Amino acid sequence: MSAESKPLSGLRVLVPRGGTWGDLVAKALREQGAQTVIAPLVDFAHTSEEDKLVQALKDLEAGEFDWMTATSSTVADVLKHHNAVIHPDTKVALVGEATAVAFRDAGYQINRTPSQENSTHALLEEWSEIETDEVLRVLTLRSDVAIPVLTQGLINRGHDVTQVLAFRTVGVPASVHIREDIESGRINALLVASAKIAGEVAEQFPRLPEGTIVACVGTNTLEAAAAAGLTCSVASADAEKKRALIETVESAIDQSDMLD
Repeated sequence: MSAESKPLSGLRVLVPRGGTWGDLVAKALREQGAQTVIAPLVDFAHTSEEDKLVQALKDLEAGEFDWMTATSSTVADVLKHHNAVIHPDTKVALVGEATAVAFRDAGYQINRTPSQENSTHALLEEWSEIETDEVLRVLTLRSDVAIPVLTQGLINRGHDVTQVLAFRTVGVPASVHIREDIESGRINALLVASAKIAGEVAEQFPRLPEGTIVACVGTNTLEAAAAAGLTCSVASADAEKKRALIETVESAIDQSDMLD
């Protein structure tokens, strides 16, 4: 496929998150013809539950949990930062391609990921061990802005769940150069991949040029964007590229690893 015939040719896309997630998404976008600019609008800060996290990681090393879960690649960074050890008898269940890549790169084991659709709901449906009468001890590590779908699903099934906010998600001001490129239209597509990012885009870029594609991925993101006054819609002439942009991101990485 020539560069001209790729569906995202002509787009210069702002990828608003770095790390493993940003690299995977940017690579997928480039393969479809886009030019990408990784400029994080969110970053990760120490949890407000540091003491609880430290104790949970001690219990994790001691084998107090049957399972631990993660739906964000940043959890692997948190574990590495604390030099955390996962007990050999503790199994690990993950959602999200970036999450799995980060755990493998960090040298941590992975025992279960969804085999069909890579989503939290699919993991709950396929996780046969949680459907028995045995009460499992599970550690769930997540962001402060993540909706606790997995945690609540385990609690609803009667399991003994220790949930810990492993990190906080905070906004990052865009550089002057990035703001100028967006205001001038040199960056002509914005990827909005979480509720937190939607808020940052609405606040930092209140006057987007006409024709800028704003592609919101996920229902939660759409709702947050609307609440923040951000319009995730484009003229019909750009609708095909917008769809291709969203589909490329969704094929590259599960929405569960989009911070909310």
